[in-house]
Amino acid sequence: MLKVTREQTSPAPQQSRPLPYDAVALVLQGGGALGAYQAGVYEGLHEAGIRPNWLAGISIGALNAAIIAGSPEGERVQRLREFWETICAFSIEWPAGEGLANALPFAFDINSLRNAMAAARALVQGQPGFFKPRFPSPLWSPFSGDAATSFYDTAPLLKTLERLVDFDRLNSGDVRVSVGAVNVRTGNLTYFDTAERRLGPKHFMASGALPPGFPAVEIEGEHYWDGGVVSNTPLSRVLSGEPRDTLTFQIDLWSARGRVPYDLMEVSSRQKDIQYSSRTRSVTDQVLRMQKMRQALQRTMQELPESAKAKPEIRAIADMACHRAYNIVHLIYQSKTYEGHSRDYEFGLSAMRRHWQNGLDDIRRTLADPGRLDPPSPELGIVTHDIHRRD
Repeated sequence: MLKVTREQTSPAPQQSRPLPYDAVALVLQGGGALGAYQAGVYEGLHEAGIRPNWLAGISIGALNAAIIAGSPEGERVQRLREFWETICAFSIEWPAGEGLANALPFAFDINSLRNAMAAARALVQGQPGFFKPRFPSPLWSPFSGDAATSFYDTAPLLKTLERLVDFDRLNSGDVRVSVGAVNVRTGNLTYFDTAERRLGPKHFMASGALPPGFPAVEIEGEHYWDGGVVSNTPLSRVLSGEPRDTLTFQIDLWSARGRVPYDLMEVSSRQKDIQYSSRTRSVTDQVLRMQKMRQALQRTMQELPESAKAKPEIRAIADMACHRAYNIVHLIYQSKTYEGHSRDYEFGLSAMRRHWQNGLDDIRRTLADPGRLDPPSPELGIVTHDIHRRD
């Protein structure tokens, strides 16, 4: 078990910061090794005194959500650090120092070299506390079930979750947790939600069971794969439920925007970006239409006679027409030039620490402008902020 040093822990937690919203949601996209960026963002929120009361995640985002919700408030950053130091560590470190880079007969970025080695090691040897390769390979397996349908065994992840996550605390109701997975039989996206059921380790493992690497997870007689197979961002889960004033920190790991590829490696990388990026605009457009409908209902209600307003069905419509404020703070990990198509399984310690620091830097820049957390004007009803683009 890795020990977290004093330098690795988060600053002393500040008092919880009051915000004018019913729900403060943290929405975490899937993206494998890039998920350390989300951990850095959470550290920044924690040090700013912002305590989300709703965590929604898919794949690695679901695992981050489990660590946060299943830890005492003062230990959340430390537990996240321990989780990431565990799954990105390895007993044998491949050499990737400056001397090796200088010895190569061609120019090579040292970070690219480290990342490539980390990715190759993950494919061949797996990652401690996360997954290990199957032997024999499912391509030649004489068995059926998980051994024949996945390249890696995720039993180490189960032990890691049981060690780091207090599932009684996670299910206590202090923080709502929603994680998405795909029903293999029906093909439908399902959300496991603490508002509806008790969640255990298998629900989070199901959310991250990306085929054909990882096996489907059986829950109550049904089998589930990674939610990213259908939709990689659970924003709609947060915004499509019961109307309430909501501040959402949406932390994405894939960018929908990018350049046209110029070789096959870039084609693979760009395909992942497009496939797993969020469709935030379509979700926010739908919310905006709902806001306009509420405003139209409010104007209609004002013209009704008082006798009509007393009717139960009219009162129900009036409740639906109440103004709601939605503020989405959108952060997207910005991939680096030395990162290629394997960046989501480059589980090296150095890459993880850079991702973490990038997330911490981005959320600090975001919160440096206190106006980003203000509710939108009643005329708009919804606003989106993104430090990487013009607001």
